[in-house]
Amino acid sequence: MKLLLILFSLSPLLAQEQWIQLFNGKNLDGWDVKITGHELNDNFANTFRVRDGVMQVGYEGYSAFAEQFGHIFYKEKFSNYILAVEYRFIGDQAPGGPQWALRNSGVMLHSQSAESMGKDQNFPASIEVQFLGGSGSGARPTANLCTPGTNVEMNGQLVTRHCTNSTSPTFHGDQWVRIEVTVRDNQSIEHKVNGETVLKYEKPQFGGGGVNNLKQPLPPDGTPIDSGYIALQSESHPIEFRKVELKRLAP
Repeated sequence: MKLLLILFSLSPLLAQEQWIQLFNGKNLDGWDVKITGHELNDNFANTFRVRDGVMQVGYEGYSAFAEQFGHIFYKEKFSNYILAVEYRFIGDQAPGGPQWALRNSGVMLHSQSAESMGKDQNFPASIEVQFLGGSGSGARPTANLCTPGTNVEMNGQLVTRHCTNSTSPTFHGDQWVRIEVTVRDNQSIEHKVNGETVLKYEKPQFGGGGVNNLKQPLPPDGTPIDSGYIALQSESHPIEFRKVELKRLAP
């Protein structure tokens, strides 16, 4: 009886220690697609699909990219968690993709929902963990921070620039990279690349620019963001995701 009581008391903690597979490796069940210029769940030109156990983002059906930025949102909202994403860039950029989007993608955290976005909205208001691939030479870190419609604080100071580079190494070619992000509601966020911490910041909040064609106004600047949705990006360069998993953390 005593052992059963101990196990029962530990069960919430054990549940928090388990990885939840947000991507099941088979299909896009549990995810919503929103592509600029298209209605919710119009997966234009089969941009997001699953092949050989990986989620692919591809542009074979595009005659030109034409700023059709896309995001695929997991349907559940989260607040305290560790998120892990394993990705690799492949192939060539879509015709007409912006130069800055070469080997560029990311995962949006604390995001607004897919259904709250305007039809022609470019990016969801969110905290973006930016994924960058090397161009073959020179430094190009990954797991950077970008802030569409948001700001953060670092060392007690408000940061209003759109992107902040991490201290990660550069990953050239098509190698797989594992990103882990520890999110503590509206207190702190930490980025890791292959197990090494590369960036930390605090107090995610609404503010700044980078988001257009909103369906409804965002909350006032400075409003804390303590939860939201998770979304993977389609920014004109083909990418594969072989794992998207999450571990809940106690508040």
